[in-house]
Order: sequence, then structure tokens, then C-alpha cells
Amino acid sequence: MAAGSPEQLPRGVDVLETVELTELEKKIFQRLVNVVRHFKLGIELRVAGGWVRDKLDLPKIPPSPSGPRFRDKFREMEEMMHSKFAEFNPDQSKHLETANMKIFLKGVDFVNLRSEKYVGSSRIPTMKFGTAEEDAYRRDLTMNSLFFNINNNSVEDFTLRGIDDLKRGLIATPLPAKATFLDDPLRVLRAIRFAARFNFALSDELKEAASDEKVKLELGRKISRECVGNEINLMMSGKHPAEAMSHIRDLGLFYVVFSFPETSDPPGFDNCDRCCVSHIEAAWNIAISVHDGVEQQQLYLYSALFFPLRKMSCLDKKSNKEIPATSYIIKESLKLDACVAKSVVNIHAASREFAELVLLFESNVALGALKEKLEDAYLDIPTDMLMRVKAGLILDEIKNLWRVALLISILSYPEAGDTLSQQDELSRRKEKYIKVERSITDLGLDGVWEWEQKQKQLVRGNTIMGVLQVKSGGRLIGEWKERVFKWRLAHPEGTMDDCIDWMKRSQSKYQKVESSI
Repeated sequence: MAAGSPEQLPRGVDVLETVELTELEKKIFQRLVNVVRHFKLGIELRVAGGWVRDKLDLPKIPPSPSGPRFRDKFREMEEMMHSKFAEFNPDQSKHLETANMKIFLKGVDFVNLRSEKYVGSSRIPTMKFGTAEEDAYRRDLTMNSLFFNINNNSVEDFTLRGIDDLKRGLIATPLPAKATFLDDPLRVLRAIRFAARFNFALSDELKEAASDEKVKLELGRKISRECVGNEINLMMSGKHPAEAMSHIRDLGLFYVVFSFPETSDPPGFDNCDRCCVSHIEAAWNIAISVHDGVEQQQLYLYSALFFPLRKMSCLDKKSNKEIPATSYIIKESLKLDACVAKSVVNIHAASREFAELVLLFESNVALGALKEKLEDAYLDIPTDMLMRVKAGLILDEIKNLWRVALLISILSYPEAGDTLSQQDELSRRKEKYIKVERSITDLGLDGVWEWEQKQKQLVRGNTIMGVLQVKSGGRLIGEWKERVFKWRLAHPEGTMDDCIDWMKRSQSKYQKVESSI
């Protein structure tokens, strides 16, 4: 793996070659060792995978004999000791000789040491019992190939690279990377996810293999869209999501992962991948500077990533209707829930409205146009309330995602060109967001979409029908409900009687105008 010496990898971390156990872990492991000794099983118990790497995942313990058999021995000993500290679950994958149980309320998976062989076009290997070394080499990454031997409390590195790669901050595969990825192309995305999660570097061999055209082809052919979407979701919920998207772009995987519709209006443009990733990088930097993170992180990041595509549409073959290209990518390319696609499309729409509002907060020159847009023959909005009405209408549409949409709108805020540094531009955008968010909050609009549910809606449909002297609802009542909502936004101190008086005056005035025409 020619990726440079440890000194050339500033992302490297200090790695202890022994594992410091918590008291609970000591109790669990001692319990397991007692079973081995009591029944004279003569086996080595090892904890495998991510737990050894970062002690975050639940332990997976590959003993021999089979997982279910060892679990049964554990249950037998618990019954002998009249212990109630373990819960036993049915066999979960008998063909892989696995079992699951809880010890001191912690889930433990028992699996056998295995070797694997890939046959044909399937990414599902055939398994057979193997040695610890074979099991280590079948792992996706060297950092995930480490074992912790419970019997002698030692870390085992059968590939002779796991610990070293952790120290160097390097993502590499135990076996040749191209063969590893052709066997299971999903490992490409897993490698990227772990690189972003730990802010590690990808090895040169791994990058070359991931960029290989045959690997790309197999990634699109062998891996289900559901699996791709799950990996992307995990990246988007991680600590370095923009870094993950940068890897996907740099490795030439963007259009494989985010499969675009065959045709769109307008069509795709050159460097679309770079433009999309640039937006998510900018969005992440803004979010970190404002909140040290962001609410609804995944929705925010998908909205940022696909922001350059917000004006593109395509034909939905199921409904034969035009839909946003973003909606197609989220639902068909990533197979995420339809509600995710709908939320992202709504965030894009609200961000356009917020972009106008941000400019209004900067200057009042467009208030005349806004007044004309918001008013009609029945409604006269005080000039100093125009922005409150505008903001309230936006929030009523986007609801509790309004901060996300506002942050996204900052991406389209005009840049100052070459006059500001990147850091100064970031600070400038941060200030704009904070100013508008604070203004909206100070105007008492956060939660405006819940007014009706909280009995803050002054006038309901039946009252409107009484004022208008009509016996049924319909579009007319809907139009007046919207006017009443605007009036409420424009008159925050107004009472129900004030609102009804306004409705009566407006109706009478309009009728007089109509009769004189």
C-alpha cells in the first residue's frame, strides 16, 4: 500500500496495542471464559471487528465449536448456577452457525471463524469454518480485521497490518483491493464511509481499485439500490459527510451512486458532480459554524447536495407526470422513503422564498413588489408588517424544517467575488443566517404552523361562512382562510372581534366597488 509513511499522514492516531476493558466488559468476558474452562472446550474466544477498532459496536465473539453450541453450553452453565443475567434468543442464521444472546443486558453475537469464497456474479459468498487468520483476511478492511483474544487478553493482528494502518490513519484492504471490490463492490462504499467517519486517508491501491471501470460497473450491477442508499444514509449521518461525498466524487463514483434519470428538463450539465459536492461542502461548513451541527442533518445534507438540481425535472414512468429530478434520485437511485424526497423538494421550494426574504432584510427596495404580491382587494397590509407576513407564510408551508430551508437559502446568497477570503465569506453567510433566524424568532413566528391546533387561529371556517352569509364551504372559504391568516400575521395584537370587523368592512367595500362597475 504505497500511501506514504506515517509521518506523511497527519490524520494518524495514537493506537494502543492492548484493550482497556470496562468493568462490565470484564464481567462478560470472565463469564464466557468460565464456560470454556468448566466444560473443557479447549477453544479460543475472540472479539472481532469494530469493537476491537473503536469499542463502539456490540461485541461479536467467534468461538469454535459452532455459535449455537457454545451458546447452549453457556445456557447450561447459567442453569447450573441458577443465574438470571443472560437472555437467550433463537438461532438466527443456522447456515452460518450463529447465535445471539444478552449477557448483563448487552447483546453478544456468537459466530464461527470462517473463510469465504465468491462464485460467479453473486456478492454473497459461500462460507465454511476457517482459522482465525482466514477470518481476518476475509474482512473488508485491515482496521476491521483485528481480534481481541479473551482467553489471554491480547490484541491479535493476523494480517500484520491492522494496527499499523490504524496508527497511520489509513484505510486499506487485507487482500488486493481490486479483487476485494470485485467480490463485493459494496466494500467500496464501506471504505469511503469509514474513511470519512475517522477522517482517515484511503490507500493509493484502494483508490486505484475503487476508480477502476470494472469495479464501477460491478457496483452498479451487483449492489442493490437499497444497500447503496443505506450506506449513503450512514455517511450523511456521520461526523464528516462532506468528506465522504468528496471521496465519491474524486473516485469517479458520483453518477454510479446517484443514478440520474435518463432524460431531464433541463438536461444535466458539465461538472454536475463537482457542483453538487461543492454545495454540500459549503453547507456543512455553514452548519458547523452556526450550530456545531444541524437539526435534521440528513435532510439538510441531501437538500444541499442536490441543490444544483432543484430546477431539473423528469418524467415519472409510474404516474406519467413530471417530477423533480431530485425526487427521482432519492426514491429510485437511493430507494429512500418518499417522505425524504418530499421534504427535500419542499426545502428547495422554501429556500427560494427565504432567499428573497434574506435580500429584503438587507434592503427595503423590493417592499413595493412584495406588498403587491401579498395583498388583494380585501387586504391592506401595513408596510412595516410585510416581512412578518412573508416570513409567516414561508414557515407555515415548511413548518419545523424552516431553519434547514433558511440555511439552504444561504447557499444561494450572492457571493462577494474575489474581495473576501473563503473564511470571510463563510463568516458573512453565517451572519446573514443568524440575523434572519433571530428576526423570525423575535417576530414570534416559530411555531406559526401550529396556530390553528393551539386555538390561536382567530376565525374558523364556520365563522367565515357566517360573515359571508353562505351555507357551504369550498374554494371561497379557503381563500378567506388564507386572507385571515395573513391578517393575523399583519396584526399580531388583533382580537377575534377586530378580525371579524375587518372582514365585514372588506366585504362591504368590495361589494360597493363591484356594484359601481
